[in-house]
Amino acid sequence: MSIEETDVVVIGMGPGGEDAAGRLAQAGLHVTGVEAKLVGGECPYWGCVPSKMMVRAASLLAEARRVPGLAGASTVNPDWEPVARRIREEATDSWDDKVAVDRFTGKGGHFIRGRGRITGRGEVTVEAADGPRVLRARRGILVGTGTEPAIPPVPGLAGTPFWTNREAIETEQVPESLIVLGGGAIGSELAQVFARFGARVAVVEALPRLLPAEEPEAGDLLGKVFTREGITVRAGTRAERVHRDGQQFSLTLASGEVLTGQRLLVATGRRARLAALGVAAYGLDETAPAIATDERMHAADGLWAIGDITGKGAFTHVSMYQAAIAARDILGESGPPASYRAVPRVTFTDPEIGSVGLTEAQARERGLAVRTGTTQLPSSARGWIHKAGNDGFIKLIEDSGRGVLVGATSAGPAGGEVLGALAVAVHAQVPIEELRAMIYAYPTFHRAIEAALAELGRS
Repeated sequence: MSIEETDVVVIGMGPGGEDAAGRLAQAGLHVTGVEAKLVGGECPYWGCVPSKMMVRAASLLAEARRVPGLAGASTVNPDWEPVARRIREEATDSWDDKVAVDRFTGKGGHFIRGRGRITGRGEVTVEAADGPRVLRARRGILVGTGTEPAIPPVPGLAGTPFWTNREAIETEQVPESLIVLGGGAIGSELAQVFARFGARVAVVEALPRLLPAEEPEAGDLLGKVFTREGITVRAGTRAERVHRDGQQFSLTLASGEVLTGQRLLVATGRRARLAALGVAAYGLDETAPAIATDERMHAADGLWAIGDITGKGAFTHVSMYQAAIAARDILGESGPPASYRAVPRVTFTDPEIGSVGLTEAQARERGLAVRTGTTQLPSSARGWIHKAGNDGFIKLIEDSGRGVLVGATSAGPAGGEVLGALAVAVHAQVPIEELRAMIYAYPTFHRAIEAALAELGRS
C-alpha cells in the first residue's frame, strides 16, 4: 500500500472543513480533503439551506391565510411540488457536490472521496472506492466530521422506515399525518412546515416543553402557537414503544396515549462518532461526547478539530468561525482566540426564536448575580395585530455585578433579525446604561429591547 505525503489532511468537508481546507490550500499548503458523503456537509443538502426553503414556503401559506380580516379575501391551496423541485434543483443539484468539489480543487486542494480514519499520529487511512489509501500529514490533521442523528432506543423503532431530517428534506410528498419525536429546533421547524402544508402533525418531547435548550418562555409560546395551528403537542412524556402496521406508525407514550401517523420523524438530537474516527491514536477518549479543544482549536499536538464535533454548538456559523481560527493556527498566523460567550442561535419557526449567550438558568448555575427583564412585543409594531402573527417577547439576562448582558432571547416575526443587536451587546459586553441611552426606532420589533431594559430595573 502506497503512502501519500501531504501537509494537512482535513477529514470531513462540511462547511467548516471545506472553508479551512480552502484557506490552507490558497495559502500554498498541500491540502488533502477527505469526505465520505458530500462536500459542503449537512447544511446545504439536508439542513440549513433546503429546510429554510421549506420554512419560507410554509410562511407564505400562513401569510396568505391571514389576509381575511386584514386585507381582503384569500384562498390557499398548498402544493409541495414546487418546494421539492426547488430543493432538488436549486439547493442541492439533486444531491450532487460536483460544484463544491470543483470549488475546493480550484483553490489548489486535493480531494479523496472516502471514509477517513486516524490510524496514527499524522496518519489517515481512507477507505476509498479504489481501495485503501494512506495519507501522511507533515503539519497535522484537521477533523470536522460533524455529527449524525442520535436514534433513541425506543422498543420497536429499529428496523422501521422512520425519517430523520434527511428523509424529511428529500421527500417528494407531504404525508397525510406525521409524528415528530423530539421538540427541539429541527423537530419544531419541520413539524410546523408539514402542518402548514396540510399534514396532521403531533410532536412528542420528553422534557417539559418544546425547545428545551431555550428559555422556558420560548417553549411555552411555541407550544401555544402550535396548538392554535392544530399541531398536537405532547411534552413531558416519553415514547414507550413504536409499532408499524402496514403503512402506519403507532407511538405509545408513557401516559398510555397512542399516536398514529403515516410517517415518523426522529429528531432527538445528534451525536459524534469518535471511535469510528480513531482519535485514540492521539490519546483522546473515544467514548467522549465531543473533542475538547483549546482556544486555537487544538485537540492534541498536530490535531485540530472544528464544528459540531467540538460540542460548542451544532451550527454552521460556529463551524465557519472555528475554521478561520484553526486555519490561522496551522499557518502560524496571529488572530483572536475562540470565544463562545455570544454564540447566536435561531429556530426558524413562526414565531422565530433567536437566542444568544446564556439562558437565565445557565447564568444562575454559574453563580452570577442575575437580573432579568422581559417584555411582550407591542401589538402596534408595524400595524400587526394578534391575528397577523405578532406573538413574541424579548427577554434579557443581566449580570448585575458587572452591569452587562450575558444572554438574551428575541422571539417574534423577526426574532432572528432583532437578535443581531442583542448579539452585539453580549459579545462586546456593552454596559446596560449605554444600551438604555440608545434611541430605538418606532414602530419596530427591536424597540421592544428598550422596554425589556426598563424591566431589568424592576426584577
